[in-house]
Amino acid sequence: MREDGVVLGIETSCDETAAAVVRGGREILSSVVASQIEVHRRYGGVVPEIASRRHVEAIIPVIDEALAQAGTDLAEIDAVAATHGPGLVGALLVGLSAAKGISYAAGKPLICVNHIEGHIYANFLAHPQLSPPVLCLTVSGGHTELIAMRDHGRYEVLGRTRDDAAGEAFDKVARVIGLPYPGGPALEQLAKSGDPNLISFPRAEVEGSPLDFSFSGLKTAVINYIHTAEQRGEDLDYADVAAGFQKAAVDELVSRVDRAVDFTGMSVVAVSGGVAANQALRRALTALAGKSNIEVYYPPLNLCTDNAAMIASAGYYRHVAGEVSSLSANAEPGALLSSLACFDG
Repeated sequence: MREDGVVLGIETSCDETAAAVVRGGREILSSVVASQIEVHRRYGGVVPEIASRRHVEAIIPVIDEALAQAGTDLAEIDAVAATHGPGLVGALLVGLSAAKGISYAAGKPLICVNHIEGHIYANFLAHPQLSPPVLCLTVSGGHTELIAMRDHGRYEVLGRTRDDAAGEAFDKVARVIGLPYPGGPALEQLAKSGDPNLISFPRAEVEGSPLDFSFSGLKTAVINYIHTAEQRGEDLDYADVAAGFQKAAVDELVSRVDRAVDFTGMSVVAVSGGVAANQALRRALTALAGKSNIEVYYPPLNLCTDNAAMIASAGYYRHVAGEVSSLSANAEPGALLSSLACFDG
């Protein structure tokens, strides 16, 4: 692919139908996201079957809008990149099938992209000066991973959650408190009026794996604290509960980054995923950077949540490396991040 190659990206791993056009892996020409939040709010979380049907309805209009906003068409793009996993299998199949159809009909290369890899590239879109090697913390509702990015397409997973992802714990605690979906942002807002030091919740350690995460115990401790107080008829200040939970979760995330910096010797950290929008996490990592002489990068808020620009960017760098995916590539709901994913070359 030429240096200023144009990639159409498609992302449908969960409940956002997204398409984007990116030039040279760094310049966003368009980014369109059709959110399903209002649809799933009534159920308190994402319903996979409903998400898949909504993707089917939205995928073509969203792609058309992305191409129109970029002032281009399929004849002018150089490749099409799509998320193949991890995610909800029905949702993934919609976007990947659309990408495969475009690839075949327009004669453009197909590039499969891992969703976690896509999140990493959100920072490359936002920060033109950023280049590997980079220590990456990807933290969202479905994923919490600490990754050493040695070069474009070269990754070493240093640590990952053994149970709940951080964002999943945020959402589940928020639901018990009675906050609306999506719970993470609502809990963060509630925590602003609470005292983070009033209630001390546990910080998990994974024996023998100091860079791994575990949020299930923290989530359970908070839920038990709430249920016990309610059964005793005690008054609860949910803002204090939210603040205490958030502080414990942030402490665990930041401690793992601190250890990974020491372990790898890397001095550049890139944070991505939906929880990267959390301001308490950003403040804590900024404080760590101030005392550890490291640089920390975050995407803008619109690139923290699922979008297709990050998929197009990751796809660009994979295609520059000469990689092309097979039209027989399938969705992989449990796909792990690796150096290669469903490629012919």
